[in-house]
Amino acid sequence: MTFLVLGLLLFLGVHSVRIVAEPWRQQTLARIGPGAWKGLYSLASAVGLGLIIWGYGQARAEPVMLWTPQLWARHLGFVLTLVSFVLLAAAYVPGNHLKAAVKHPMVLGVKVWALAHLLANHTLADAVLFGSFLVWAVLDFRAARQRDRAEGTVYPAGRVVPTVITVVAGVIAWAVFAMALHRVLIGVSVMGR
Repeated sequence: MTFLVLGLLLFLGVHSVRIVAEPWRQQTLARIGPGAWKGLYSLASAVGLGLIIWGYGQARAEPVMLWTPQLWARHLGFVLTLVSFVLLAAAYVPGNHLKAAVKHPMVLGVKVWALAHLLANHTLADAVLFGSFLVWAVLDFRAARQRDRAEGTVYPAGRVVPTVITVVAGVIAWAVFAMALHRVLIGVSVMGR
């Protein structure tokens, strides 16, 4: 569990700079330049992600059960991850209604993804991993909305075609991940096979 916690601290810490230290971020960015900033940010994120994966794998080897898993929670988690994938797609397809409505669909997608996994899973490692991401996403979403208000950010109105592309892309990505990649990458089948 130690490596999982260290990875979460590093990964989410790096991703929390805009939440807790935006002035410092701006000063550092101006001092070292965007290339160096992105390089250091990416390196720290990659190391943190690696520690999360390794630590979570170790914790799963000797799980500490917190509650009895419920079938309804697994089904709800399955549906929520679909919503999460559509929100993630909305972050990358310009001009869609979802981005116009929620402003920060990727962070909202992480929030929904973390909640889905908290509902569907039942170990201490799951609670630490997905609970950490949920808390981070709630705080980051709030901070991003506050920055938007302070800076007067206006998002363009959504259009039908980009919205349809967003939904279709999200559903396809979700289906591929749920039916094949989750088992290959995570080692757990969400299809019950």
